[in-house]
Amino acid sequence: MLLRWITACLFFCFLLDGGEPEPFGKLCAGCHGDGGVGTDRGPALVNSRKLRNRSEEQILRLIRNGTQGGMPPFPLAESELRPLARWVHSLNASAYDVKPEGDEKAGERFFFGKGQCSTCHMVGGRGGVNGPDLSDAGKQLPLRGLEQVLDNPNTRGGERTASGCPGWAWCPQDQWAVVNVRLRSGSTLRGLLRGRGKHDLQLQTADGRLHLLTDAEYEEITREAASYMPPLKASGEERRNLIAYLSRLGGIPIGPLAGVKDEIPAAAIEGVLHPAPGEWPTYNGTLSGNRHSTLAQINTSNAGKLQLEWSYAIPYPRLETTPLVSEGTMFLSGPNQVCALDARTGREIWCYSRQRTPAGKIAGDAALGANRGVALLGDRVFFATDNAHLICLNRITGGLMWEVIIPELPGPYGSTAAPLVVGDLVVTGVAGGDQGIRGFLAAYKAATGELAWRFYTAPKPGERGSETWRGKAIDVGGGATWLTGSYDAGSGLLYWPTGNPFPDTDGDERGGDNLYTNSVVALEAKTGRMKWHFQFTPHDLHDWDATEPLVLVDTKFQGRERKLLLQANRSGFYYVLDRLSGEFLLGKPFVKKLTWASGIGADGRPQLVEGNRPSPRGTKTCPAVRGATNWYSTAFHPATRLFYVMAVEDCNIYKQSKLGGYEPYHDPADPPRKYLRALEVETGRIVWEIPQVGAPEANYSGVLSTAGGLVFYGETGGGFAAVDAKTGRTLWHFETNQVWKASPMTYAVKGRQYVAIAAGGNVFSFALGQ
Repeated sequence: MLLRWITACLFFCFLLDGGEPEPFGKLCAGCHGDGGVGTDRGPALVNSRKLRNRSEEQILRLIRNGTQGGMPPFPLAESELRPLARWVHSLNASAYDVKPEGDEKAGERFFFGKGQCSTCHMVGGRGGVNGPDLSDAGKQLPLRGLEQVLDNPNTRGGERTASGCPGWAWCPQDQWAVVNVRLRSGSTLRGLLRGRGKHDLQLQTADGRLHLLTDAEYEEITREAASYMPPLKASGEERRNLIAYLSRLGGIPIGPLAGVKDEIPAAAIEGVLHPAPGEWPTYNGTLSGNRHSTLAQINTSNAGKLQLEWSYAIPYPRLETTPLVSEGTMFLSGPNQVCALDARTGREIWCYSRQRTPAGKIAGDAALGANRGVALLGDRVFFATDNAHLICLNRITGGLMWEVIIPELPGPYGSTAAPLVVGDLVVTGVAGGDQGIRGFLAAYKAATGELAWRFYTAPKPGERGSETWRGKAIDVGGGATWLTGSYDAGSGLLYWPTGNPFPDTDGDERGGDNLYTNSVVALEAKTGRMKWHFQFTPHDLHDWDATEPLVLVDTKFQGRERKLLLQANRSGFYYVLDRLSGEFLLGKPFVKKLTWASGIGADGRPQLVEGNRPSPRGTKTCPAVRGATNWYSTAFHPATRLFYVMAVEDCNIYKQSKLGGYEPYHDPADPPRKYLRALEVETGRIVWEIPQVGAPEANYSGVLSTAGGLVFYGETGGGFAAVDAKTGRTLWHFETNQVWKASPMTYAVKGRQYVAIAAGGNVFSFALGQ
């Protein structure tokens, strides 16, 4: 609508009488203001942030093509169209476009030194958090607005702000105002207002801490008239140099940070290794990959009293995110989007977003928008974008601190997994195995984004493992790493599951076992050197990635205490391995529809059944391509000693194809079914199960077990349920009427336990009624 108003008027203003002022007054001023002329019935033609963020070419295309259901197209000749687009662009030029004179380097020294600007503001990952991140300040403000903000911080790009907001054009009206909050305890907090509702408040004190309060905790809020930011005190030359520096800030360049200390506080690392009770600082809650919580406030005696506390919507209908919670703040993700919320109320603190990568440049689930979450470490939030960039955000402001490109080779790489923090490193994988890539893992220094190591899951010819490939496919052999791994702090080993080889259902050009696809690789976390590997499905022909959760537990197995790795594999077998040595201990079916192998031998290899190889005409094999289970979470409960998994009984028709060939198999007498199953950890025996109602493909929910004796999961019919971990008896359910693509988690804030899950395009949080 904005551009419809602008281009309609500008079209007449510019073409009639050559754009003289009189036509503007006659035709446009009735709707648009321009430097004090005209009315405000339509949007102003100058200093529009939306237009400032568009290039001249983008404005030209909008005028020429119009928008669907909005602005009509204008069929102007190129000689008329380009000057019009240039004029519109010039009316909204940013300080970055103008590039005022001055010594940029001297301005930078003033910003981080004498001017003390960096005590409040961050640029390029350096500085404070008591004000907006200024890394792209030059592109966000016009030059006049930038100058006025520095001279009089109680302006917003040239306009007075009643809130005391420090004036940056992107600063919402209530954010960053200085307020005094009188608490019901009698004390007072002074700080910066980050957000407010009728019954809650987000306050940031001068030490950079967030105080997330409800009206049960405070009784009065008083706003100060002046901005927290003082007027600039500088000589004429210092002012000119500072403006030159700020004007050239156009965003964070891609690559590791330079000039930043390569240190992460020990307390931050400890907070991820050994989370405090109620914290959920990593994808599965702990680095073990076991989605089990020691929280027990919600238990079998009171689960029926659970109620919805809040919901939060992200404009994407198939959220796969698992929220993280630390110090009362929740962090969650959507397609190229990360948001921080008050974990008690769901009120947004900040959101970072960027445009999704255009169709055709990436493929697979990354192109569809799938993203499973973020990682936390101290003041940093890590996120992998759809086009396989790893970014680091500041957890207080949401400002971008650094950004690196994950792949070093060309190819259809994408990212969907939540990164994993291990010590002072952040580890991430890649998606794209079904399109032909060399899969790998990469570890980066969390402070700077500098590459620490890279491990390829598909070797080059001549490297270790290449002897298991015969044919041309090794160059793009797959082995994607699109699910978050696990970490054992005691041994220092990182465990990561790998995807299928490529082509998916045609093995003619990839004879042999195809290491290290369909495997778990155990790597030294500090160096990336492989200690051992175990391949679940050698020479996979059915797209049964091993990208299912790797659950690390310490428990008794066959009469003695052992350090185990548990996995319910997509192929239909439940595995138990010794996680220190990789020794195979157990492999048993956890589904009944399993035709491709008769069992797992003592050597850990499947015992193949003839007649299950994909053929040009199609071959029926069970399980289906989506697997007997998939990437959604599993859990081991140390009290019940049961392993919980969502299992699928289904088959497909598999066709030999370089692009992957699968068709549904229909048997009206025995349709596909999904179950929540509890397995005996030492034998794989099914102790109890809950049949689901509805199509299995509608449910990609995993499970969460708790010390309260509960298992939470998403029912295929759309309900969110709590069941008794010992018996499977349903104790509570809530109908979301959504399709499940995410797994549950739990957290506690100020002594109250919550359970949260993403369903459809919403995140729901539940707690016991008060």
